[in-house]
Amino acid sequence: MARRSESGLPIEPVYGPEALAGWDPVVRLGAPGAYPYTRGVYPTMYTGRPWTMRQYAGFGTAAESNARYRDLIAHGTTGLSVAFDLPTQMGHDSDAALAHGEVGKVGVAVDSVDDMRVLLAGIPLDQVSTSMTINAPAALLLLLYQLVAEEQGVPADRLTGTIQNDVLKEYIARGTYIFPPKPSLRLVADVFRYCRAEIPRWNTISISGYHMAEAGASPAQEVAFTLADGIAYVRTAVAAGMDVDDFAPRLSFFFVSRTTLLEEVAKFRAARRVWARLMREEFGARNPRSLMLRFHTQTAGVQLTAQQPEVNLARVTVQALAAALGGTQSLHTNAFDEAIALPTDRSARLALRTQQVLAYETDVTATVDPFAGSYVVESMTDELEAAAVELMRRVEDQGGAVSAIENGFQKAEIERNAYRITQETEAGERVVVGVNRYRLDEEEPYEPLRVDPAIEARQVERLARLRAERDGGAVDAALAELRTAAEGTENVLYPMKRALAARATVGEVCDALRGVWGAYVPVEAW
Repeated sequence: MARRSESGLPIEPVYGPEALAGWDPVVRLGAPGAYPYTRGVYPTMYTGRPWTMRQYAGFGTAAESNARYRDLIAHGTTGLSVAFDLPTQMGHDSDAALAHGEVGKVGVAVDSVDDMRVLLAGIPLDQVSTSMTINAPAALLLLLYQLVAEEQGVPADRLTGTIQNDVLKEYIARGTYIFPPKPSLRLVADVFRYCRAEIPRWNTISISGYHMAEAGASPAQEVAFTLADGIAYVRTAVAAGMDVDDFAPRLSFFFVSRTTLLEEVAKFRAARRVWARLMREEFGARNPRSLMLRFHTQTAGVQLTAQQPEVNLARVTVQALAAALGGTQSLHTNAFDEAIALPTDRSARLALRTQQVLAYETDVTATVDPFAGSYVVESMTDELEAAAVELMRRVEDQGGAVSAIENGFQKAEIERNAYRITQETEAGERVVVGVNRYRLDEEEPYEPLRVDPAIEARQVERLARLRAERDGGAVDAALAELRTAAEGTENVLYPMKRALAARATVGEVCDALRGVWGAYVPVEAW
């Protein structure tokens, strides 16, 4: 009996020419850097230079994270990727009651421009591309970054990087939402407009399937629901009066890379092809860059195991290879100990070295799209494309991504797939080395990195000093101006920047918007 892929599609023991019978390589593939971009978004891909090696990091205080960033840069990282703690992601200050116990735990605490200044100290912002994994309050963190760059004398048009800014997937899979969907989409559109005028080289959104995959989505679901969210963002921007070619070239995507190498390569190729066709046929995009699905990849954290953690080095290597063979633009490799705790300096460095070995010691970068014409990969690409398009049709039948989210459709589909994976693992049908096969009687001890619990108290003290030192009247006036903009149709990023420059905190700015837009309360789909 044929095996099945992660998406539930059959994998045949042997593929031959009949798999591609009637298959037109010009239509299905094109050339690298040309429509439909199956073979990659750039003609030369890695033969000119490798992908951006962007290591995701952030923990504790801004000073501690800054030290980690500078160490990564010294060891060859070509792009920073900032992890924020949960209070920051949810728009709460470190001294809020809801923040207690979470300050600095899964990322760095950033409460104000003071923290952002420390976080970026000594980092040349006109030379480093920075990605910030932040969604509901993405506009705030981008503006804090811009304010610090201006202090460094770096003009905004020199800044390069990405904010994730993908709030729709938060309602589906991750949960770090703040506002209801409608005002959240308005804020996304305001970011698009602001960056086109003020920070033109910045990628305004990273439409993410990664977190859906971590919640249990199959590769077909990951592609379908991510691109459906992308459609919703494009429609929102067009409805707000923007021409598609004014903002689409700055859209980017974020996918997972699993250990199922062949299907992952096929997934990336299928996603590029579907997006290019959508942008050209549905939205009438004319700029070739509007058709390009450019994406960042992170290796699959959900596949890491706390048992025999060193085995994760092998998993991450295979996952990183799949991302490279699939044509990613940037890559983060997880550290082998991340199933236990935050990575140590040593494990983070090993994760970076994994990318460097692939880029410089293998021949993966010697040619573009090595799997082009492969019977199995081309067949899997077609099958994945068809499965994803069918799921996207089901989303459209419900009125689009937002309506489907409100109906609980994507969440329910992902949960069903996650349940299937769990059942297969528990039954031993799905082998996880060290967990349900090849186990050790006794695990070797491992000392993980631990965040100092005193960080929260120190962060609370910093906030108290900030509030005592700043001009409270100026902050109140700026927040009032922001509330007025939120009640109307003005782009809220301009008064938001003035408030943050006056040293308003992330929590205060988000509270001002909560007072106008409300807070999202999820509704169970079952």
